[in-house]
Amino acid sequence: MPTLLLVDGSSYLYRAFHALPDLRNTANEPTGAIRGVLSMLRVLEADYKADYRAVVFDAKGKTFREDWYPEYKAHRPAMPEDLAAQIPLLHECIRAAGWPLVMIDGVEADDVIGTLAHAATAAAIDCVISTGDKDLAQLVNHHVTLINTMSNETLDEAGVLAKFGVPPERIVDYLTLMGDAVDGVPGVNKVGPKTAVKWLTQYGSLDGVVAHADQISGVVGENLRQHLDFLPLGKKLVTVVCNLDLPTTITELTPQVPDTDKLREFFTRLEFKSWLRELGAPQKDDPTVTTQDAAHVAVPPEPSRDGLLNPSLDKTFITEPDRSGYACILDATQLDTWLARLDTATLVALDTETTSLNPMQAQLVGISFALITDGELQAAYLPLGHVYAGAPQQLPLTETLEKLRPWLESAQHQKLGQHLKYDRHIFANHGMQLAGIVEDTLLESYVLESDKPHDLGSLAARHCDLKTLSYDDITGKGASRISFAQVDILRATEYAAEDADVTWQVHQVLRPQLAAEPALEDLYREMELPVAEVLFRIERNGVLIDAAALTQQSHELGRKMQTIEEEAQALAGQPFNLNSPKQLAEILFVRQALPVVKKTPSGAPSTDEEVLEKLAEDYPLPKKILEYRSLAKLKNTYTDKLPQMVEHSTGRVHTSFSQAVAVTGRLASSEPNLQNIPIRTPEGRRIRSAFIAPPGHRIASADYSQIELRIMAHLSNDARLLDAFAKGEDVHRATAAEIFGITPIEVTSEQRRAAKVINFGLIYGMSAFGLARELKLDRSAAAAYMDRYFARYPGVARYMEETRQAARSQGYVETIFGRRLWLPEIRSANAARRQGAERAAINAPMQGTAADLIKRAMIKVQGWLEQQKMRTLLILQVHDELVLEVPEDELATVREALPKLMSGVAELKVPLLIEIGAGANWDEAH
Repeated sequence: MPTLLLVDGSSYLYRAFHALPDLRNTANEPTGAIRGVLSMLRVLEADYKADYRAVVFDAKGKTFREDWYPEYKAHRPAMPEDLAAQIPLLHECIRAAGWPLVMIDGVEADDVIGTLAHAATAAAIDCVISTGDKDLAQLVNHHVTLINTMSNETLDEAGVLAKFGVPPERIVDYLTLMGDAVDGVPGVNKVGPKTAVKWLTQYGSLDGVVAHADQISGVVGENLRQHLDFLPLGKKLVTVVCNLDLPTTITELTPQVPDTDKLREFFTRLEFKSWLRELGAPQKDDPTVTTQDAAHVAVPPEPSRDGLLNPSLDKTFITEPDRSGYACILDATQLDTWLARLDTATLVALDTETTSLNPMQAQLVGISFALITDGELQAAYLPLGHVYAGAPQQLPLTETLEKLRPWLESAQHQKLGQHLKYDRHIFANHGMQLAGIVEDTLLESYVLESDKPHDLGSLAARHCDLKTLSYDDITGKGASRISFAQVDILRATEYAAEDADVTWQVHQVLRPQLAAEPALEDLYREMELPVAEVLFRIERNGVLIDAAALTQQSHELGRKMQTIEEEAQALAGQPFNLNSPKQLAEILFVRQALPVVKKTPSGAPSTDEEVLEKLAEDYPLPKKILEYRSLAKLKNTYTDKLPQMVEHSTGRVHTSFSQAVAVTGRLASSEPNLQNIPIRTPEGRRIRSAFIAPPGHRIASADYSQIELRIMAHLSNDARLLDAFAKGEDVHRATAAEIFGITPIEVTSEQRRAAKVINFGLIYGMSAFGLARELKLDRSAAAAYMDRYFARYPGVARYMEETRQAARSQGYVETIFGRRLWLPEIRSANAARRQGAERAAINAPMQGTAADLIKRAMIKVQGWLEQQKMRTLLILQVHDELVLEVPEDELATVREALPKLMSGVAELKVPLLIEIGAGANWDEAH
């Protein structure tokens, strides 16, 4: 039976616009809705083969329903300008792609679709309608089916009944009773889906409901009776018209041959490079041609700041690299050949394959290289530790590494890699000190595009249009996964050599982008690469812990948790599992009838921390639950786990620091995370007390005081703030004096606390509502505080507004040192997303500059320690703090030097104040 495929283009349009980030080309034209709609159409075309098809759009201007009812859609917000601007070109692209497009003045798309679907049924043609609009469920019959590509939902007659509770022929009655707030069609007040289904099931139809209206009791029955006069018009408004006299017939809606010339023109303008490549290799005079290998790259690196597309909307076709030419080094002759190549190469991409992700424990399985030989890029894999039945003889690990040692440890032989800090650990585990690291694609990407993924697979796809083998492709998944040492050597060669090959290619794309941006190039060369060196040393140093003390703390926390559990159960009036959200919700919201603050996505009352904190203001049980959870987190995350993470070979705990995670430039600690140990509670501080100095040493802690407020003063150039810091005043007390119109000596502790909340809150974009909640004030009082603040600190207000404008204009903000903090949602049509991006725009330069300062401090301090041949070790970096392990005979020198070193890493308009302390453990030092 022939098939007609109808696409609700208006539904697609809005879904694409709101689902995707604010995508733009280099001319700053919005492109997201076009990309999204075309992506969905491509998927639909691949999945549904149809004899006839059309994309149907609403036309501009009034429709006949507005003549029937002037309030129809009268209060819908205007279409966002960025969306409206994309529609003409979208229509052209759809037609050029071979899709018939139908749009009729004065008629809604739903009515065009309804008429075509009705005609298809009459002609015994199956009709598939792709939409997200529930109103079109009224069209479903034995020939007509709805599909929703976003949710993979298909609705036939049985599906409509299962989803809505009524069959397709009762959908109009169902919609009439409920109304449609979006379209401005009023329904019966307080009648939702459940009530509508109940009435229609009981009385059979809308006419039956009307006939029995006097028998329906309660407020909702009274509402129905008051609404009876409007029901006929309401039904008319929600009924899809199926008998229009259309200027086109089904047989005219045949797919057309795509106009590739027009598509190439449109895709070039829109910068849809993967689709451009699908259209065929461009001619030599095509501006998209590059000098790179045409087998891998047919269009240039993406120049715009486009965000990543929803994978479900973006089915691109990516060329695989040619793996056939990769060498596998299995004998001494091959090794000597490659050693000669390594020795003469100007730059070599290097990668390791290992037995573990733990950098302190992992052992080598193999090494891969990529370099230019005879003008061509060549890659090879050197297997050293594959163990499986039938594995070929491999070169001996120790002897081979000794042959490689001169090259590995040579600073003159320049090396490139992806996240080479990890590879440094691997070679260190084998007694090698990797030197000559000059390029790292992970850090290049991070400096250029901090808001995007930086794994090699993503970089290869984004910048080189390459689809790489994944680790899962090679080792399998889940319970069936094998170690890399068990992977067949030929298969391992494909994967490992490809990593080196692709790393080289990605670098060739990113290098000129960095070179074109001097500030970013400096950030990469003078900050990120040197910091990676310091982090390697910090991770290698590790930190000593008192495992016995932590075990004792675990026992004490367990006893406290047991006591709190008993108290919570007494407050509940019955035993229950405090770790069960379901049981807790039953106690709080059913048995104790506490107010429901918010719900989970499934509709159940939420018991998350935000909800409990709100309820704890008025009720004792939620407060007990919070106490219990706080202790449980400390116990499970730290006191139980840390003793198990002591590395046997060193007797210390070794965290890992990630540079390329936070868009602000902040470092992230993991396995274990030592940056988030809470210090506001006695129990949290006790955990820090278990980080100890060895005999004859002390722990020293040096951190920047109120660094983000000082950066705010510098950036805003506010005279009062600058003056307060210049005079060394208590800035929170000074702020309180300004806000409350009193002298600093008159400021009370409560007023100082309020000023502190305002000072830090404004840095994070806090609203009057948030301030009111934090200070437990009404909103008008909080707003008055903020008004007074900005009146007294006009430079801050000016800075905040100028920063918002700059972010909207260029799509990013910058730190003092030129780090770009990208804000993909700053022009979003979604108000919540846009406002969140604006708050981030204000905070990011301060948090990012603080991150840059501590990185500069790490480089400076580590350089000084090496220059002075000190035995002091840097062992941790936590936000604005450096932690060191200092021999007692060096402590006085370190105390004197560190404040000068750290305050001298930058010249701001306010002094940088360093607070330094020392003690037997981290808690005493801090």
